[in-house]
Amino acid sequence: MVVGRSGLGKSTLVNSLFLTDLYCDSIYPDSSERIPKTTEIQSSTVEIKEGGVRLRLTVVDTPGFGDLVNNSECWKPIIGHVDSQFEDYLNSESRVTRGILKDSRIHCCLYFIPPSGHGLKPLDIEFMRQLHQKVNIIPVIAKADTFTPEECAAFKRTVMRDIQENKIKIYDFPDLEGDDDEIAANKQLKESIPFAVVGSLSSISDDKGKRIRGRRYPWGIAEGVNY
Repeated sequence: MVVGRSGLGKSTLVNSLFLTDLYCDSIYPDSSERIPKTTEIQSSTVEIKEGGVRLRLTVVDTPGFGDLVNNSECWKPIIGHVDSQFEDYLNSESRVTRGILKDSRIHCCLYFIPPSGHGLKPLDIEFMRQLHQKVNIIPVIAKADTFTPEECAAFKRTVMRDIQENKIKIYDFPDLEGDDDEIAANKQLKESIPFAVVGSLSSISDDKGKRIRGRRYPWGIAEGVNY
């Protein structure tokens, strides 16, 4: 599940993460149609191949979240959807005669935080507090290329301070046992939360001539999903 305000690059990041067009090209309606009435729930499913294994990926989007002047309880449709998927799975598992179980539970929520530089807003805090007992939450700082590296590191510390002060439980990567490279990679992931990301569907050449997904600026290159 991906949750966040409009314009934070959620669909771009998902498409660039899985190298597939999970989302169609954006259609821009007129002003009257752009006014969201409530938070919607939209699911998209695609089959991807990872390491020779075919995976069926379902991404649940939540357009309309946080886009109104009054956003009180705008998380309720999301909480209701999460609860209903758990209930459907439990009912399927409790039947006397069971076939192949279709697992439509929400396993992870990528929560997109605007790159404001001022920490979490009340809506961010309240949403994560409502959801953290139900789903693994991974906070993501959107459009991280709007920061300098120093500003990004400072904003990460501010976000983590707000999360800890409000006793919000986010996904904690488990400690791994294995070779030194795996342990080091896992440690780096744990220390990188909240992830600062740059989504891009464009393929460009870096200074070494390697083709990467990223954005080119006058000052240099921001590599997609690796900021």
